[in-house]
This record gives sequence, structure tokens and C-alpha cells, in this order.
Amino acid sequence: MARIEQGNGLHSAESSTSLRSTTKTADDSSLGSDSEVNGYANSGERQTDRYGFLRDGQQCADESAGDIPPEVLRQREGKWLEMLSSWDKWMAKKHKKVKLRCQKGIPPSLRGRAWLYLSGGKVKKEQNPGKFQDLDSQPGDPKWIDVIHRDLHRQFPFHEMFVARGGHGQQDLFRVLKAYTLYRPEEGYCQAQAPIAAVLLMHMPAEEAFWGLVQICEKYLPGYYSVGLEAIQLDGEILFALLKRVCPVAFRHLKKHKLEPILYMTEWFMCAFSRTLPWASVLRVWDMFLCEGVKIIFRVGLVLLKCMLGSQEKLKSCQGLYETMSLLKVIEPRYMQDNFLVREVIELQVSERDIEREHLAQLRQWKETRGDLKCKSPPRMHGAKAIITADPPSRQDLRQRPTIIVESPLASKSDVQGREETEEKTGGGNDTEATSPPPEMTKPFLSPGDPSPLPKRTSIQGSNESLSSAEHDTYL
Repeated sequence: MARIEQGNGLHSAESSTSLRSTTKTADDSSLGSDSEVNGYANSGERQTDRYGFLRDGQQCADESAGDIPPEVLRQREGKWLEMLSSWDKWMAKKHKKVKLRCQKGIPPSLRGRAWLYLSGGKVKKEQNPGKFQDLDSQPGDPKWIDVIHRDLHRQFPFHEMFVARGGHGQQDLFRVLKAYTLYRPEEGYCQAQAPIAAVLLMHMPAEEAFWGLVQICEKYLPGYYSVGLEAIQLDGEILFALLKRVCPVAFRHLKKHKLEPILYMTEWFMCAFSRTLPWASVLRVWDMFLCEGVKIIFRVGLVLLKCMLGSQEKLKSCQGLYETMSLLKVIEPRYMQDNFLVREVIELQVSERDIEREHLAQLRQWKETRGDLKCKSPPRMHGAKAIITADPPSRQDLRQRPTIIVESPLASKSDVQGREETEEKTGGGNDTEATSPPPEMTKPFLSPGDPSPLPKRTSIQGSNESLSSAEHDTYL
């Protein structure tokens, strides 16, 4: 039985392939459940970790690390439900608090919905009703169809959603990637889009994942997946320039051995670290990335370079280009642990202004040495705040259609007001403390068209149970 080493199950022979290369074609037949196809029909034989990655029964070393008590998780879910119910107001007036809650980690049960709101994918979907279905029904360009089919089996091959060739996960992944080639035929398909789409599909249905992919490709990382990869090369030079300020020791070492940024940061940036970090860290990084924008990707890259090459002592073991590349391909696990990495990323002083200043400087240098850019990509948006400001949504665009109805514990109005006043004074409150729910949480959340609240016997008043499964991320 296949065994996961650590993180996302990408330590296979195929994971080292180029982001644009392809090999043999995947079998497109669907033979039942994804696990049954690969011989995991016996539920006693098939075991997965909390994120859905197959394992051989031996618990990973960090399996229980970072567990959040159910009562704390439930409080966070309540806060996120409140934010999502009036998203435009929160983004306009309390964006700093939204950012802090993303840094703490979005509750697993609401991560898919939150990502869609943060990225602007929700608004995009509502403004283009039926668009995905129309694209999905078209046959697509044969040259892209063939390439996409060849890449499907490479995406998270040890995740239960994608373990089966031709299974449901791979079918949805194909639909999303094919739809994008039809949506942006001038751009087509790039192999690095596949892991991005796969991560989104783990948290939301195909249509939502498509619009999430559109937003990441067009707002967060514009030009990354175009022919020539000029945008990623430019960002590599920006990263290198920022490294000179953040960690001069690492900068001098890489410059001495003429190690170009494109050699070590391409997969990091183009896949948003989904093929590099342990899965708990991937999710935390994406929570912040979709809230704050590409500066999070730059910060993660800078933290890893600083940790691995940031002192003369560490450089003793890599005195040449080959040794340095080998070191950067196998980052020490302690530097990728989610709590450590998130703390370092938050503390690193690299802002949107720093990135844009370097962007302009590198553009001038590019023009002097290579001429004009062939790829004319739109300016990138630095996170959810910039996206919602550039394209203000209507209330209709942000309307929720929840598939659950929640009734939270009762709280007195005075308690709620007192807690809110305290949070405003202290800058956001502590999610680890037992707090009363917000006023909106004292009434049921109803799907459109629901005639009445939950019957009293089905309410969950007084419960500390989380809305999410304790073991799996789910979308609502």
C-alpha cells in the first residue's frame, strides 16, 4: 500500500517533472469509487489522515499537532458565519479583523466558502450565471484536452479524491481545467494550474473551484501561466532583490554561485507552495494568501531561504551550486511546520509597497536588457480588500445559500455588547477565550426559501461540538 512520507503525498517519482512536461496518458474510465479503483475497497484497509491523504495506518508525527479544542473551533465558526453573512460590511470597515482571523486559520468546515468570498470567486460566479455550465458542455480544444488528460494522475496521487484514474476527483479536475482553456483560449493550459485547481476542488464543487482558479490566475498571479513564463521570471528577480534586504548572507551565497531564482522558486510560486509544504501549512498559507495577496507567497519564500541559507554555519554544507539546489529541494521539516512558518511570515516586514517598488525597478531593468514584455498581463490585486474595492459587489452577489441551518447558544444582549466593546478596545479579542456569540448568531441561518427555523428538538443550543467534522475539511 502506498505510504505518505509527509505533507501532501507528492514525494513520488513523478513529482519532479517539469511544470510543462507530460508523460503517458491516464486511463479515463470510471470504475466506481475512487478508492475502489486502486484497490482500497476494504474500508478497514484504506486509511486516511484528517486531510484525506492515504496512509498505512502509522500516524504522522504531527498528526495531533495544532489541534483546536472543539469549543474554540465552534466559536471561530460562529465568527466566520457572522462575517460571511455581511461580507461587504466587514471588508469595508473591519478588514483588519478579517485578516487577523485568516492568520489564525479559517475553520475547516467554512474554508471553501471563505476562500470563494476572499478571492472574489463568489461575486464572479453570481455575475456570470450559467457560464461554467456552458463551458463545461463544450468539447474544448483537442491540443489542450490531450495535455490535461496526461497531467490528471499527477495531482496529489495519494489523496483519496484523486487516487483513482478516471475517478470523480479527476473528472472534476478535468472539467475545471478544460473550462479555463475555453474561458481564456489565448492563455490555454499550464501544468502548474492543475495543483491550484486540485486544492480548490478539495474544498468546493467544480463550478466554485473554476471561479476560484479564474481569480487566482487573473487577480493574484496574473501572467504566471502564460507562454514564456515572463511574469514568474520577473517575480523571481523581485524575490532576489527583497532577499538582499531581508537576509544578505543568503543573497550573497546565491549570487556567488550564480543560482538564478527561476531554478528554485518556480514551483513554489506557480503552485502557491501546494507541492512543497506539509498540508497543514499549505492550508494556513492559502488562508493568508487569499486574504492578503501575493506578498504572502513572497514572504514564505523569503522565510524558507532565510532559514536554510541564513548563516555561515548553515552554508558550510553547501559550498557549490549543486549542493545549494539540493538543500533547497529538501527543506527541513521544522521550518515548514505550520505554527512556526505562519509566525515567521507574519513577522517578516515585506509589504505590498515594497513588492510594487521592486516590481517597477525590475521592469525597467528587464526593458533595458531584454526589451518589452511579450505578455501583457493585468496589474495584480494585493488580496481580498483590493479585489472587492476594484469591483464592489452587490448584496445579491454576496447572498449565501447555506446547506445547513445553525442555531447557536443563547446569549444576553448586554453580554454580547460588552464583549464587542472589549474586542474593539483590545484590537480583536482572543479566540481561545470562551465568548458569547454575536447577535446574528442568536437566530437561525436559513437557506433562501426556508419557511421556518429549525424545530426546537433539532437545535444545537449549548453544544460544544464543531460544525465541521473533526477529521476532514468539508465545503458547505
